[in-house]
Amino acid sequence: GRMASENLIFTLEDGDVTIRLRPDLAPKHAARIAELANSGFYDGLTFHRVIDGFVAQGGCPDGNGTGGSGQHIPAEFNSAKHVRGACSMARTSDPNSADSQFFICLDAVPYLDNQYTYWGEVIDGMEHVDALPKGEPPRNPGKIVKARTVAA
Repeated sequence: GRMASENLIFTLEDGDVTIRLRPDLAPKHAARIAELANSGFYDGLTFHRVIDGFVAQGGCPDGNGTGGSGQHIPAEFNSAKHVRGACSMARTSDPNSADSQFFICLDAVPYLDNQYTYWGEVIDGMEHVDALPKGEPPRNPGKIVKARTVAA
């Protein structure tokens, strides 16, 4: 369907990051993330947890890792690998607790495979993810200026 040919664009302060959505792997996640992006939910939110060699995590409306949109997405664990540029969902110990928070792998993190829902991969602009301020949380966290989907 329509979702199969959509990319997600995160405009960061340094430039655009283009993510290929993977509804073939995680249809509910791809649909919900597209919906959140196009509703403006992600606009202005920060990357509150950025750890060198690990992940850049964002999508929390409270800016501290505790918040969400209030709608959980059932787990869609799949065989895609958490390599550099992989986009996956944050969650609590409950596998079905994913909401709006996501992370982008800065490096390969194989022990996350099959434990978190992989829903996309960065296909352009990974250097802007690399440039995000580091910290938990960073003193001056990087933010998503605007998020939207576009036809691939």
